[in-house]
Amino acid sequence: MNIETALRYGALTAIAIALGLGLYLVKESKATSYLSSDAKACINCHVMESYYATWQHSSHAQRAVCVDCHLPVENYIDKYASKSRDGWNHSVAFTLNTYGKRMLITDDGARRVQENCVRCHASRSKTLIKHVDRYHAFNSPNLGDRKCWDCHREVPHGKVRSINGTPDNLGVRWDR
Repeated sequence: MNIETALRYGALTAIAIALGLGLYLVKESKATSYLSSDAKACINCHVMESYYATWQHSSHAQRAVCVDCHLPVENYIDKYASKSRDGWNHSVAFTLNTYGKRMLITDDGARRVQENCVRCHASRSKTLIKHVDRYHAFNSPNLGDRKCWDCHREVPHGKVRSINGTPDNLGVRWDR
């Protein structure tokens, strides 16, 4: 066997190993689950379990899944672009453990959630906006900056969002 043939076999072997490892990584990380709207895809990461558990027992669990609130729903390109960006940011933060003691929503994420609150609750939102002085002007100098969850924080994820607050849900996992 000459050197050129050995290099060719070596390159093909390296490509095959890289492809095999890539496919294994896709399978083990359940990467294709992120293409769905299934809320269980969000608990592939341990840190998300308490968010899933508290949502599961909320009034929203019967009508909305994670993507209905946290991603754009009107445009598929925006939805998957946001999903990809958020997924990348989450995977980096979780892998490098840079998210701190609690996760905070980004400004872009907060904008999307607010838009989806208003979209789903359009009839209530119109009434509140029409009568803002009656419903939302309670000692608030920054009325325009308020988000729905400033008052309704407990609605989607309950009062307590921690592992200690959801001890019976520690074993919740995506079925293999």
